[in-house]
Amino acid sequence: MKEQTLQKLASMEREISDEKGEFSLFGAFLREDAQNEDKWDILASAPWLEANEKEGLAYLAKEVRRRLEPDELLSISRIVILEKGNPTLEAIHKTVKVKHGKVKVENCNFFGVEITQACINTSSTVDPTVRH
Repeated sequence: MKEQTLQKLASMEREISDEKGEFSLFGAFLREDAQNEDKWDILASAPWLEANEKEGLAYLAKEVRRRLEPDELLSISRIVILEKGNPTLEAIHKTVKVKHGKVKVENCNFFGVEITQACINTSSTVDPTVRH
C-alpha cells in the first residue's frame, strides 16, 4: 500500500477517535494469501463498533470511501471488526503497543493468520471510552 494511503488512514483513525471514541485496534494488514493482489484488510476494534457492529461498519466504510481516491480504494479488500476477546485481537495487542502512531510489522503470524505486512496505528488494551 502506498505511504500516502497509509497516512490518510492514520489521519482518519485519529479523527474518528476524537469523534466516536478511541480504537483499541486500527491498522492495515496484508494477508499472505492476498499479497499477489496487494489487497489489504483494515482491522478495527472499539467499544462503539461493538455496540452496533452493522452501523459501525457502515460508518467506517463511508469514511474510507470519502477519504481515499478510487485507485487507493482498489487496494482495500475488506474492513474487519474484531470484538474484545477475539484471539487475533489479543495476539496483536501482545505484539504491538501503539496509540495514534505507526508501527510496521512484516512476516508475522497472528493466531494462525499469516501477515506479510501490517501498518498498525493503534493497538491498546486499555478500554477506550465511548463517545456519541
